[in-house]
Amino acid sequence: MSLKNYIKNDLEARLRSGQELPAQLTLESLAEHYQVSFSPVRIAIAELVEEGLLKKGANRRLVLNTKKIKPLKRGKKSALPEPPADMFEVITNEFVKLSLKGEPIDIREEVTARKYGISRSSLRIILNRLAGTGILDHIPRRGWRLRPFRQEDMQAFLEVRELLELKALDLAKPYLVKEDLQKILDGNVIPKSDSESVLIDNSLHEYIIDKAGNYYIQDFFQRQGRYYDILFDWEDQDRKTAIETVRQHRSILKALIKKDWRSARKALSYHIRDNHPILSKIVK
Repeated sequence: MSLKNYIKNDLEARLRSGQELPAQLTLESLAEHYQVSFSPVRIAIAELVEEGLLKKGANRRLVLNTKKIKPLKRGKKSALPEPPADMFEVITNEFVKLSLKGEPIDIREEVTARKYGISRSSLRIILNRLAGTGILDHIPRRGWRLRPFRQEDMQAFLEVRELLELKALDLAKPYLVKEDLQKILDGNVIPKSDSESVLIDNSLHEYIIDKAGNYYIQDFFQRQGRYYDILFDWEDQDRKTAIETVRQHRSILKALIKKDWRSARKALSYHIRDNHPILSKIVK
C-alpha cells in the first residue's frame, strides 16, 4: 500500500465510523502525524474532497461532509488499515542479502523503483540514505553500486573496532552511570518461552563511545561503522543469534555495574570478535 492510499484509507475509516481524527485536517498537522511530506497528504485530501467525504467550510477549512457520510450502526467501528511497510527497511534488508553474495551490483533506479512500487524520487531519497551508511556507492554519471560484503573486510574492521572500543571503555570508566547501565540491561531480555520475542538493546556500544568523549574514536564508528551496524542488525534477525547477543550484552553490563573492569573488558572483547555466527561463515 502506498503512503497516499494508507493516509486516505485511514482518514476515511475514521470519518465513516466517527473515530477521533489523528490530527487537525490541515496539511501541516497531518504531514507531521504521518511523518511524511505534504505531497501524499495533499493527494489523499484531494481525493476525499472529490469523493465528497470532506468539503471546505465557510472559513475555507476542511470539514466532514455529514450529508455524504452515513453513520455506522451504534457500537460498530471501521477497522483502521495497517501502516505500509517501511520501504527503507524493506530495501535495506534486500540490499544486505544481495551484498552478502560478495559481488558489486549496479542498481538501476527505474527498474528498482518499479520493483518496489515507489517513485524514483522516493527511491533516490532511500539510496542517498544508504550511501550515507556505506552500503552503496554513488558512481558519477553511472548511478549506484552496491558494496559487496568481504569476509576479510569485516575481520579487519572487527580488529580495529575491538582496539578502539576497549580504549573507549577505559576512557569512559569515570563517567559511566549505574542507572544508565541498569536501564540498558533491562532492555536486553532473554525470552522464557519460544512464543516470546527477543528484546535487544544495542545502545551499550554507543553509550560507551559517547562517554569516552574521544572525537577520533567517535569519528571512526560514525564513518566506518554504519555499514556493519546494518549487517549486524540483519544478523540479529536470527533468533538464536539474537538470544546469544542478549546473553553477551547482559554479561558485559553486569560486570560494568559491579565495576569489575577486567571481566567487562574480557566480555566486551569476546562479544566483538566472536558474535557473528552467520556472517563469519559467509565466504566468496
